[in-house]
Amino acid sequence: MRDHFSNTSHRQIERVTGIDRKTIRSYVNRIDELKANSSGVATGTPDQIPPPRPPAPSKLTVSHCEPHRTFIEAQLRFKRNYMAIYQDLVDQHGFAGAYNSVKRFAGGLCKHEPEQFDRLQFAPGEECQVDYGEGALTRVVGSDRFRKPRLFVMTLRYSRRSYRRVVWKSSQEEWARLHEDAWRYFGGACRYVVLDNLKEGVIKPDLYEPQLNSVYAATLKHYGVVADPARVRDPNRKGVVEHAIGHTQATALKGRRFESIEEQNQHLEHWETKWAAQRIHGNERRQVEAMFQEEKPHLLALPILGMQYFTEGQYTVYDDSCVRVAHSSYAARPAPIGSRVLVRLFARRLEIRDLKTQALLRTHDRAERPGTVVLPMEERVFNPSRETQRILGQAKAIGVAAHRLCEILFEREGRVGQRKLWGIVGLVRQYPRKLIDAACARAMQEGVYSYGHVKTLTERLMEEALVLLDAPATGEVPLTQSHALIRDGNDYADLFTLGAQQSATLASPHATAQAQVGAPL
Repeated sequence: MRDHFSNTSHRQIERVTGIDRKTIRSYVNRIDELKANSSGVATGTPDQIPPPRPPAPSKLTVSHCEPHRTFIEAQLRFKRNYMAIYQDLVDQHGFAGAYNSVKRFAGGLCKHEPEQFDRLQFAPGEECQVDYGEGALTRVVGSDRFRKPRLFVMTLRYSRRSYRRVVWKSSQEEWARLHEDAWRYFGGACRYVVLDNLKEGVIKPDLYEPQLNSVYAATLKHYGVVADPARVRDPNRKGVVEHAIGHTQATALKGRRFESIEEQNQHLEHWETKWAAQRIHGNERRQVEAMFQEEKPHLLALPILGMQYFTEGQYTVYDDSCVRVAHSSYAARPAPIGSRVLVRLFARRLEIRDLKTQALLRTHDRAERPGTVVLPMEERVFNPSRETQRILGQAKAIGVAAHRLCEILFEREGRVGQRKLWGIVGLVRQYPRKLIDAACARAMQEGVYSYGHVKTLTERLMEEALVLLDAPATGEVPLTQSHALIRDGNDYADLFTLGAQQSATLASPHATAQAQVGAPL
């Protein structure tokens, strides 16, 4: 065989004979050793070389636990551990073997089935997944300190095309804006989005009816997208975006530092376009960019106008049927007086909604000046309330003019004018009542029925009074001897004489006693 295959490679011999190359190599080495031991002269042919000794047959041993197989299997179904089974075998069945024998036998009976993961298939434009991660170290503006911003990633489920941006801070509005920017980057929106149960998107996690925050829910409704929050502690539902975040951190951002957040975003966009989108996906065996171009026509068309973001809060409907927002009053009917309503504040308008049903009740343009009343005249309430009576009582304590002015203001404006009334009666905390009443009288003479005008007049009267008090005397006051209040000099002389006599009598008790003794009976 050696002579026949002397010029043949081991690989060719393996291909012809089917014997592994390692085995062939060992035979060749043994032949060379035999030739070397015979001083270069071979005493036998290669065919006479004995083949390698086959391995000794293994003895089929029976485990000491085999007679107790039924009992052990029953205990394993109860999920008992190996030590408990061993102890019961010794106590109840007289088992003489070792614990390791039970451990090996019971371990062979246990069947560990691998965890099954179903690979889901999605149509183009059907689903996208979003999540937050950590970006690369970035210099904080105005300092020498570096820290990691938040990395937002949205990945299309079909094509694996991703949108990546880093931001310093996150909020409900920022979370919604990132979604909007991503959809405009892709040129369309998916039919539903899978997200984590973070507070920026989900207020109350629930398997069947998760509660989204209002800003995020309004954004999804504006773009016609449905949210599908993943179950708690189930990251595999959004494994595509989880992998995209890890890929970004390990490849695009690993070991890098950036001087600004804008620089990092530019790097991420360049990396996504040049490298991530051009890669061949491992499972699909296709280029990501090619799949994205196939998916792009199936995305939902974007609306012409973007999302109008808002803030919201709960407000009380006062007895004038209005809500107070930023020092202005807005009509809230049909919401009843005393109820709580939800007010959404946009850039140039506001919406009043029912607190429970979120139904739209009223819409108003936002007032440009504080103190504006947005309430039609036909909706104003003119019947006095207990608060009205309390204000008028305080105005009456100030003076007649103040009381009359408050009555006129209520007759003209109704309950919505009670803010002006409160302002007038509140002037007593800074100014004398007489000055306030005089200012109200002058305001009615001038025909200006306004709290601001009354306050201006009161301040003016106060300044005039202070000027008079601080003014120095300019000359001597002329004296006079005759006046209606000045009595005759004899009257003052008699008064002084009588007073001196009484003082002397009270000062001498002995004289008083003698006068009493000498007095006629």
